[in-house]
Amino acid sequence: MKKYAIIVAGGKGERMQAKLPKQFLNIGGKPILMWTLLAFQKADKDIKLILVLPESQIELWKDLCQQYDFTLNHQIVVGGETRFHSVKNGLYSVETDNLVAVHDGVRPFVSTETINRCFVVAKEKGAAIPVIELVDSIRFVDENGNNAVDRTKFRLVQTPQVFQSSLLKKAFEQDFSPQFTDEASVVEAIGEKVFLVDGNRENIKITTPFDLQIAEVILKNN
Repeated sequence: MKKYAIIVAGGKGERMQAKLPKQFLNIGGKPILMWTLLAFQKADKDIKLILVLPESQIELWKDLCQQYDFTLNHQIVVGGETRFHSVKNGLYSVETDNLVAVHDGVRPFVSTETINRCFVVAKEKGAAIPVIELVDSIRFVDENGNNAVDRTKFRLVQTPQVFQSSLLKKAFEQDFSPQFTDEASVVEAIGEKVFLVDGNRENIKITTPFDLQIAEVILKNN
């Protein structure tokens, strides 16, 4: 089975308070998005990389690739109105009966081990997503107040979320729903089960200026 990775990078950088979209901000000498693509190439040199970008950002990305002499082979696909539609556009470039990962473009520190675990389980069971345990106490809040809940019963979800491509394509034949928060929720909506694997705590989603500081520290320690 061939391996594909759809890298979704549609951020505008509003929470980052930056002029550039967050995926193009520089850490450790190159844009975040380049580190993300390299992480998958490191995990498997034969993986087929599909980068989904808003149409308005494609020329900027091409300019950055030239500026940083970034020659890693990847296909560029125009994104859609929502993440759901962007992933669906990316899936048109994926052959059926293979394996496909969907990953956030601003998660550059996903480990090779996490990527490989997800592909192994998805090949066997159909769908695999990486998660990590909570370390903080959490509370449930509603209009009636708030109360403590057992954190051991919850997990933080990361990407890549990996699936047998025939399963994911079938799931994305559904109409869009606001309840779709990630690819796992789309697959579960057609009655399929999603299996959990261990993620890696460094696999943060860079969305704020503080996250950028953390990212620099992670890079220095790698």
